[in-house]
Amino acid sequence: MSRGPEADLLRALHGGRAAGDPLVLPGPWDAVSARAFEEAGFPALATPSAGIAAALGYEDGETPAAEMFAAVARIARAVSVPVTADLEGGYGLPVAELVERVRESGAVGVNLEDSDRVGGLKDPEAHAAWLAEVRAAAGPGLFVNARVDVYIREAADGVAVRDAAVSRARLYAEAGADCVYPIAAPPADLPALRAALGGLPLNALSVPGGLSFAELGLLGATRVTFGDGLLLRATADLTALAARLRSGAVPTG
Repeated sequence: MSRGPEADLLRALHGGRAAGDPLVLPGPWDAVSARAFEEAGFPALATPSAGIAAALGYEDGETPAAEMFAAVARIARAVSVPVTADLEGGYGLPVAELVERVRESGAVGVNLEDSDRVGGLKDPEAHAAWLAEVRAAAGPGLFVNARVDVYIREAADGVAVRDAAVSRARLYAEAGADCVYPIAAPPADLPALRAALGGLPLNALSVPGGLSFAELGLLGATRVTFGDGLLLRATADLTALAARLRSGAVPTG
């Protein structure tokens, strides 16, 4: 089945947003959490690979491709809103197979990162060329969010890292990405990153105790996601509940 209309809807949700009003996409790790976010009124969802890995009993980056696609498919089946999936670096799959498996999962968008499989960074020009292949194979029926990992991989000074992120962001935008996600970028770097994209959407990471969604939006973020942060919060709440149960407290509510 073609997912083109849903991809168009996801794309439209990113467009024409007022400053200070970014698209907020919570990250479900299973069907239950996905339904909860949909019922709260969110218009689309963005699965976190780290969150799904934890839910399946794997370390981040260790989930087999088949299990990740199966988890994404369960989430996509559980809701009626568009789902975009974090598929890490594509699992080494040929581009045509990657695109086909995304379609089969029911997702209409992907996060594709520029980290390699041993914890380093891919060559930016080579990664941009690969993203262009993904775009050509998928056509407009897939929303591509290109993740830039320099802030979590590089140990250089802030200006050098920012400049590297800006350069990669520009390359990936030119390769056909719909959105660019410099994960863990400091808020102060968001204006420069947004300027480099020439109007293309910019994804920012929301962290506990960090800036509000509106503040991130005013700095240039078009879209806000959470990584595995919502799973960690839910797990902390469950841990606290477990401690109360162990002490003999009766659940309420």
